[in-house]
Amino acid sequence: MPVILSVHGIAPRFGKECYLAPNASIVGDVTIGDQCSIWFNAVLRGDVNRIRIGNKVNVQDGAVIHCTYQKAETIIGNNVSIGHHAIVHGCTVQDNVLIGMGAIIMDHSEIGTNSIVAAGAVVLEGTRVEAGTVYGGVPARKIKDIPIELIRGQIDRIANNYVLYASWYEEAKSM
Repeated sequence: MPVILSVHGIAPRFGKECYLAPNASIVGDVTIGDQCSIWFNAVLRGDVNRIRIGNKVNVQDGAVIHCTYQKAETIIGNNVSIGHHAIVHGCTVQDNVLIGMGAIIMDHSEIGTNSIVAAGAVVLEGTRVEAGTVYGGVPARKIKDIPIELIRGQIDRIANNYVLYASWYEEAKSM
C-alpha cells in the first residue's frame, strides 16, 4: 500500500480514477485531481507547504515534489508528465507540460503551458520558461519553440499513455 500520511491534521486528497503505486509516498497538504498516477518510489511531500496537482498528471518513478516552508508552494496544472527522478520544488508548472527525466525545477520558477523541460535540465530559482518552448541544459536555457506536432506527439501522447498504464494495475480500479 502507498504511504499516505497526515501532517498537522491535514491529509492528502485524491480525485477520481487515480493510481498510487504501492511504494509511493504522499504526505500532508497534497491535493491530486482526476486520472492522475503516482508511480513507484515517487514522493510528494506537502509537509512544509501545499502541493496542488491538476487532472491527468503522472509523477513517474523516483520523482520528488516538495515545497519551501512558508515561502514556495508547488502548483502543477493539467495534462503534465513529470519524468523519472525529476525534482519539482516550490514552483508552478502550467498545463500541457513535459518535465524530462532527471530535470530539476527550483523554487519560484514558472513553467509555461505547452512547454518541455529537457531531461537533465536544471531550471534555476525564479526562471520563467516561456509557453510553447523547449528548455534544456545546466542552467536551463531556451533551445527552441515547439511546433504543434511536438505538443501532440510528445506532451499529449505521454500523458495519455500514463492514463493507459495506470489502467493495467488493479489498484487503479479501486481508487
